[in-house]
Amino acid sequence: MPRFDDPPLMPRTGESPEELLARSASLAGTPGQDYVEKRGVPLDVAEAAGVRFDADFNGRPAVIVPLHDRNGVLTSIHGRYLQTLRKQNKMLTVGPGGGVINVQGGWSAEPLILVEGLFDALSLATAGIASTATIGRWAPWLPEVCAGRDVWLGFDASRPGDVDAETYAQRLSSSDVYRLPPPPRCLDWSTALVKIGHRQAAHWVREQLEQG
Repeated sequence: MPRFDDPPLMPRTGESPEELLARSASLAGTPGQDYVEKRGVPLDVAEAAGVRFDADFNGRPAVIVPLHDRNGVLTSIHGRYLQTLRKQNKMLTVGPGGGVINVQGGWSAEPLILVEGLFDALSLATAGIASTATIGRWAPWLPEVCAGRDVWLGFDASRPGDVDAETYAQRLSSSDVYRLPPPPRCLDWSTALVKIGHRQAAHWVREQLEQG
């Protein structure tokens, strides 16, 4: 996954994010629907988040989703491959960055929850919780959106997740920033959805917010 200030990526076809999005297909009835549902995410939740299917996303089938800036301008396309072989990337983000994925209101909702991956956001949405997925890239306008608000960082329960949380806390210095860890024995929210289900995941989040 790209990190904060990585350079832009382009697919082998040279297509722009706009072109990639235009030729993608609705998720329903595609292998992409099977993929998201196997991960515990209902079709309607995925489609509401803007997830679509691309049978040839830089050479492989993938579910894709657009990233937008604070003004709603398309900045990038993020794809999660349906299958990966050894040494193949699980995902690819195409475009210059500076955008996020808003799910169920994203950063317009309260509380403001930031997560890393697409399926973290989709898993929380399945539990009825809004969030914003950064896809590991830094959006320079985030401090303005977050200023004066409580911000919860729902990053992975891992050393890289802790490092990301520390970096975001420093960059969001005008906000009150709190850690929102996934449930015990769960690396991330996608794992939590599979292991404990959406009701228990929602209960865990509510408990953490109340304790914060």
